[in-house]
Parts: sequence; structure tokens; C-alpha cells
Amino acid sequence: MVQKQTFNYFYEGAEPHSGMARERINMDGIYPQNDKNVVTTGGSGFGIMTLLVGEKRGFISKRQLYLRLRRIVYFLEKANTYHGAFSHWYNGKTGQTKPFGTKDNGGDLVETSFLFQGLLCARQYLSAGGKREKALANRINKLWENVDYQWYTHQKNVIYWHWSLKYQWQMDFPIHGFNECLIAYILGACSPTHSIDKVVYDEGWAMNGKIKRNSNYDGIPLQFFHQGDLPNGGPLFWSQYSFLGLNPFGLRDQYGDYGQECVNMAKINYQWCVDNPKHFVGYGKNSWGLTASYSVDGYAGHAPNLKSDLGVISPTAALSSFPYTPKESLSALKCFYYKLGNKIWGKYGFYDSYSETANWYPQKYLAIDQGPIAVMIENYRTRYLWQLFMSCPEVKKGLMKLGFSYKIPED
Repeated sequence: MVQKQTFNYFYEGAEPHSGMARERINMDGIYPQNDKNVVTTGGSGFGIMTLLVGEKRGFISKRQLYLRLRRIVYFLEKANTYHGAFSHWYNGKTGQTKPFGTKDNGGDLVETSFLFQGLLCARQYLSAGGKREKALANRINKLWENVDYQWYTHQKNVIYWHWSLKYQWQMDFPIHGFNECLIAYILGACSPTHSIDKVVYDEGWAMNGKIKRNSNYDGIPLQFFHQGDLPNGGPLFWSQYSFLGLNPFGLRDQYGDYGQECVNMAKINYQWCVDNPKHFVGYGKNSWGLTASYSVDGYAGHAPNLKSDLGVISPTAALSSFPYTPKESLSALKCFYYKLGNKIWGKYGFYDSYSETANWYPQKYLAIDQGPIAVMIENYRTRYLWQLFMSCPEVKKGLMKLGFSYKIPED
């Protein structure tokens, strides 16, 4: 039921011209929604994987899935790109970039990588089909081959997040240390046309080995330096976004074990909410989950530390951790549905966030938070998206190039 309701955000709730995921959908009517045409690139990548779940679960037919994937691909073929990379946001009617910020009006390589994590899963699915499905898979390949990961190194040994035709490299965001962006380095190494060298991964992501850093919370250890120097780990989307298709279990390199890091991040997040050092109302064994989401005052990256914990629970945090903490996630799901009920449950599943302390229950959805829910529940149940993504030949080659050992998940 949770998968089906959440799936509908990306099917019934999609922007109709492009088929892409709307950045947000507000159900409460408190704030005027002037951005119904704004679609999100990364959220659409998550949405594509959710559509695949929908077909597997029987929510839509194979034909309905094909038609929706075709609409999305045709839109992307005509959308503005920047050395093959897509922008964070688009106008879904026109394919024109909608700036995410003044200088963030060009290519966003991280959002692009989230998109292609989904598109490559779709390509693998389509490649097993008939003539028309294979033709669509080939169109996805052309989009994939156009992404110039080399360009986004700015001729240095690190990947840069942004580039703009007008502002060039002024956003100046090199990606270092553990966060949600691992998939950009993985796909950069996997690219069949513009592949990055291993030294870019070693010096950029891994910071010449400085990514290795031991810390722990309540005896639960972490292996990596988390961006922003967070010894208890970052918000839980860091353990989810890159691992919707990329299977973290068995994923190891010279710096550490990514599956163990993801599991322990979720365990720490859970234990922090049980300990509840700031004494917020409602926190406990059945109500937990801190990640980036709507917050009582705007938007915030909630995380298990005194500064970042604002008393806001985001259902996506616990639900998208099902592969890591199945018992704790199931307890949260039951609490969210049976205890909080219609306060946080609506047309497209659980709303983005809530605070019992503030008596705050906004009826709002965000694509990037809804997207991981159905996908990670499915990965817990059947490993489906992990199987599709890890079956890509170029993914296998890229992981080997970077020195990873990995597993192809079984049913």
C-alpha cells in the first residue's frame, strides 16, 4: 500500500507534458503553488525507478510503463543540456532550464547522475523487451553517452558539481568526502565515452585517503569522514540517494565498506532518536528518522547532532532505510500509519515531514524524498533495482576501474 500510494506521486502526479516528476506537490493550499510546471532531474531519476517498481507490482501495465518512459526520454532529448549534463530544474512544458539559484542555471552533474541511475535501470529493463523497447533503450544510451564527466573535473582531480554557460565555474563546488554524491564518481568512471580516471576518485572523493576516519555513536562505528565533519553521520539521504540502484552490500574499496556504513548510519539515526537528547515530543523506538526535508522554518538537513536535530521527523528517512534496518523501519511505518494516521498520510503516501513538538503537520510532498521510499522497500523485498543497475556492463567495468569489490544481488 505504501509503495502504491507513493508510486502515484510519479505516475498520476507527474507533470503531464514531460512525464517528469514535479519538484513538489502541495496539498494543503496554505501557500500558493506557482511552480506546477517545475520538474526535477534527480527526483525524476528516482521516479523512473519507482515506475519500474509500479510495473513489477502490477500498478501499471508494461505498455503504460513503456509509454511513460518514452515521454520522459523524448522530453530529455529536447531539454537544455550543458556538456551533456542536465540542470537541477526544468520547465516541464518547454524543456528550458529553470535556475535553481542565480548562478546555478546550467549543468548539475549530481542531479544528472541521479537521473541516469534511474535511466540505466530503465535501459536494462527495456533491453529485454521487443523491437520498440530496444529502440527506446538505444535512445537512453545516446543521452548517457553525451554526458561529459571529464568536462566536470575542470581539468583537476576532482568532480565539480556545477557548470554554467553564463557563470562558468563560479559555483565552485568540488565534491569531497562522504555525502550523497558517490554515484557521480561511480558513473563518471562508468562512462563509455567520457570516463574519469581513478586518480579523480582517489584525490577528489577520497581526499587522498583522508575520507577514512573512525568515529562512533553509542558503540556504533562509522568509517568515513562525512562532509561537514559530522561524527554521528549526515542526514540519511546520504545513505540512500546513491544506493537506489548501486547495491551497497558487498561494495568495498581500499577506503571502507559502503554497505556497513549505510547500515550503521541508519542504526545511529535510530538510536539518536531513541536517546532523544533534546527531549522532543514523539521521538522513540517507533518514531524516528532524520534527513533533509521541509522543516518548521523552511528546509533543513536534519541529522543526529545537537545543531541539526530540530525536532522534525521525515518518514522517508526510516522508510528508505528498510534494507538497512528492516525491524526498526517496519516499526516506524506502523507508527506513522496507525498512530499519526491522516495527520501525515495523504494522496501520495506519507507527507514529507512533521513535528509533534511544534504540532506541525504540513501536507506537502517533495519528489526527492518520495522517490527513495518505494525503491528501497522494493530493494528490501526483491533487490529489483539493485539487480537492474548492477547488471549494466559499464557499471561493472567502472567499479573494477576504481578498485571496488561488489556483488550482483540475487532474488
